[in-house]
Amino acid sequence: MPQMTGGQALARSLYLEGVRVIFGLPGVQLYHALDGLQGEPGIRFITTRHEQATAYMADGFTRAGGGTGTAMMVPGPGLQNASAAIGTAYAASSPMLVVSGQIERDLIGRDRGILHEVNDQLDTIRPVTKWAKRILDPAEVPEAVHEAFHQLKTGRPRPVEIEIPPETLAEVADVELREPEEYPHPAADPEAVRTGARIMSEAANPLIWAGGGVIYSEAQEALLRVAEHLQAPIITSAEGKGAISDRHPLALGAQRLRNDPIAKDEPHFDAILAVGTRMANPAWLGGQQIVQIDIDPAELGRNYDNTFGIQGDARQTLETLYQSLAQLAPSRESRADEFERLRQQRVETSIRVEPQESITTTIRDVMPDDGILISGMTQIGYYCRAFYPVYEPRTFLTSSYAGNLGYAYPVALGAKVAQPDKAVVAVSGDGGFLFNSQELATAVQYGINAVVIVFNDNAYGNVLRDQVNRFEGRVYGAALHNPDFVKLAEAYGARGVRVEPEKLGPALQEALSIDAPTLIEVPVQAMPTPFE
Repeated sequence: MPQMTGGQALARSLYLEGVRVIFGLPGVQLYHALDGLQGEPGIRFITTRHEQATAYMADGFTRAGGGTGTAMMVPGPGLQNASAAIGTAYAASSPMLVVSGQIERDLIGRDRGILHEVNDQLDTIRPVTKWAKRILDPAEVPEAVHEAFHQLKTGRPRPVEIEIPPETLAEVADVELREPEEYPHPAADPEAVRTGARIMSEAANPLIWAGGGVIYSEAQEALLRVAEHLQAPIITSAEGKGAISDRHPLALGAQRLRNDPIAKDEPHFDAILAVGTRMANPAWLGGQQIVQIDIDPAELGRNYDNTFGIQGDARQTLETLYQSLAQLAPSRESRADEFERLRQQRVETSIRVEPQESITTTIRDVMPDDGILISGMTQIGYYCRAFYPVYEPRTFLTSSYAGNLGYAYPVALGAKVAQPDKAVVAVSGDGGFLFNSQELATAVQYGINAVVIVFNDNAYGNVLRDQVNRFEGRVYGAALHNPDFVKLAEAYGARGVRVEPEKLGPALQEALSIDAPTLIEVPVQAMPTPFE
């Protein structure tokens, strides 16, 4: 067995498992990890300006299809700074890897007040990770990294964390490296699939509800095959946008923001096939039988009682489901005309508000089909969740139920690193952008040419509007004093432009054609609520 330091074992193990980019922020407990990475030229290290951004970028890298996004930071406050971003990845079922330092090995749990000490750090990160492991012996590094990737690539995709004290990274040991493994997607129980097929085949008017699990499993083709056989239209969650192209005749678009009557009122769907979704809004249903496919058994029937659950990988299960459906009955005749009327009815009955509608349409018109949009927690971002058409998977990223300010821009940077040849645009408000505006420096340093559109109303706009509307105009704590965003961008060496909303289209078109990080500031007034 070769001898190497724990840091060298870490770098080599990460490379063997396919890691090619690490977003990190160096610090004292990581010196030997960084030294190991210095000797592994196949891994690119991107230094961020805040630990939160390391994990946001890793999440964006993962969800944009770049492979396993990896974030590295010091222990204690470093990991705690990153925890909001790790929680976002947890909410969005994003399988990213977190590598954290630790304090000195013999002082863990002693409460001595050592630099960066948190007792117990593992307990602080477990609620937002699928699996977490502390490594104390350098010889154990390859096995721990291997297990981390087993956790990342099997079952429900969610973040995992490993943490390593500085002595473990520095010590030399005989190290047996592990080769990566292929992990087959688990097939569902055949009898459960046959039962689900009977339920859906007997339904006179079925509907399909597609979530992010479809995209993670790359189940788009299998989903479409089932939908076309059943002639069942597809509605998606925000995380499921791209599971079917919004141009397809069976696509009904995404669910509305607060109350979507699609499953309650006309046309009275009598059975719903839910794939890779938590079914988090059961109030939108009208008592139908649900057939729910999910890799996570804990999600089956969690939010809705009248559920027949099928545990399994979305793509594998849908492929088997299609075979069972084909044996039960031939494909149904096309209902394209009927569904087109339903699509138009949804458009006509949706409450479209301005200026969100015009701005969203402008962004979609400029973005290429494969361009990646990150919808921040801002008025335009909220609106995009429901009304921004999506044509390809992994081209629309949200913070899922985490709903946190500050994620959009660093997630966009990670997505751009994953897909450097695609247009990547973050939609942000002024308040949210300033959570991580320092990452303009990272974008410039590494040539990460994503575009951020900052809609500036000099307020936490949603809060301010709600205070005005619900508290007789009393506003408290929501108004902001902002910098000159154009000058801020230019101070970092990025492009900065300011345009009125009606000029956004040409400005975005130009930004996407220029090989430089760009901030587009769009001054706006308070906007009406998009949540009706």
